[in-house]
Amino acid sequence: MFHLFSGLDFWIGVSLVLALTFVLAFEFINGFHDTANAVATVIYTKAMPPHLAVMLSGIFNFLGVLLGGVGVAYAIVHLLPVELLINVDTGRGLAMVFAMLAAAIAWNLGTWYFGIPASSSHTLIGSILGVGLANALMTDLPIAAGVNWGKAIDIGLSLVASPIAGFLVAGCLLLLFKRWWPASKMHKTPEQRRELDSKKHPPFWNRLILVLSAMGVSFVHGSNDGQKGIGLIMLVLIGIVPAQFVLNENSTSYQIDRTRDAATHLSAFYLRHQPTLDDFLAISKNKNESTDLPEQFHCHPQLTLATIDALQNDLQGVTHYDELSPEKRITVRRYLLCLDDTAKKVAALDGLESRDRADLHRLRADLTATTEYAPLWVIVAVALALGIGTMVGWRRVVLTVGEKIGKQGMTYAQGMSAQLTAVAAIGMANVFSLPVSTTHVLSSGVAGTMIANRSGLQGSTVRNILLAWVLTLPASMLLAAALFWIGVQISG
Repeated sequence: MFHLFSGLDFWIGVSLVLALTFVLAFEFINGFHDTANAVATVIYTKAMPPHLAVMLSGIFNFLGVLLGGVGVAYAIVHLLPVELLINVDTGRGLAMVFAMLAAAIAWNLGTWYFGIPASSSHTLIGSILGVGLANALMTDLPIAAGVNWGKAIDIGLSLVASPIAGFLVAGCLLLLFKRWWPASKMHKTPEQRRELDSKKHPPFWNRLILVLSAMGVSFVHGSNDGQKGIGLIMLVLIGIVPAQFVLNENSTSYQIDRTRDAATHLSAFYLRHQPTLDDFLAISKNKNESTDLPEQFHCHPQLTLATIDALQNDLQGVTHYDELSPEKRITVRRYLLCLDDTAKKVAALDGLESRDRADLHRLRADLTATTEYAPLWVIVAVALALGIGTMVGWRRVVLTVGEKIGKQGMTYAQGMSAQLTAVAAIGMANVFSLPVSTTHVLSSGVAGTMIANRSGLQGSTVRNILLAWVLTLPASMLLAAALFWIGVQISG
């Protein structure tokens, strides 16, 4: 880890430390801001003592980050357009990172202070969109090129669909519980259980399910939200010390061969489908005329064949990335990101069969195998920050989720329904590498069970949650854009 400071200018090193601290602070805040939702039901129903619940939740969050991979991390990174990712200099990279993090941290702390279950995912995505759009305006790019809108739409749909699914599925699950076991003690609130049965804790099987599902929510939260911190740290490292992190220096010769072979197969794929792709890639022109890459590299579909040739030349005979100069590693990463971006656009064109799109998907995976990675120390640092953050600051959100969403307290069956739904929804999002909001999924699940139970909803709390949901995206976008503009002026 400490080798990344070698040869750095003092102030760049200080900036790097501050940026990494900001990311870990964001994940720490995310721990007590979002993860409170994971333990809210288990604490409110007294299935577990609070301090034991948050400690175990912290451990499962840690494990979720450690074992969750990096798919969601790079889904977040690729919200930024490929042109911004391949041409970020140190000053602009610092401004970008600090703007995103400062905006996200400020909004998270504000909503946490007022006990509103707002979404850290929503906040971070809004901050990234704000930076992308501000960069487009400042560099005279079209607004359409300021953000990777295809990825933004995918993530936006997941953020909208997941709470709706949580609301409906949790409500239906509760109705099934009421139909199958109408007389069960699971339909009592903790207060009713204490008054009628003189018992403090839920019945054994209900308690077991509440505990296991709470730990499940913690694990999938770690594997989804924790990856956002991993993606941010990789943005920091690539933006500030690119020579060491643009490519995975631990890549084996086999992985580098796969990358080189993927470029070769990609070229053959395009030539094989020349009638369909000729207009988009200008294949005929590039076959008949030598096309040189511009001195200031930019990603354009009609430069694809030339980019493939340049990549193959740079990787010729290379068995380890240490053999490339720092400048050449940056160049290779630019080529790989550009080829991946173009292949993704080609896959969306009409005229290709489904098996051809599947081939492109496999080639893209090989192309990005050595660029989409995270060092172990990054994963462990994020896991620790999220896990430790989980263990503090949970009380405000627990009270909101347990008592202030519905007009009556939550029953054990409602808690189980909401938590089981959250585990399933976030787990499915992880499979498809889509970021979702633990806060929104669980809160909407609780609301769905309140409606199904005919308990009613507290208008003021629901209004606050919806208001936070609506305002989070534009507020974080505007705040991040303003901070990015200020940062670029200072660094420029």
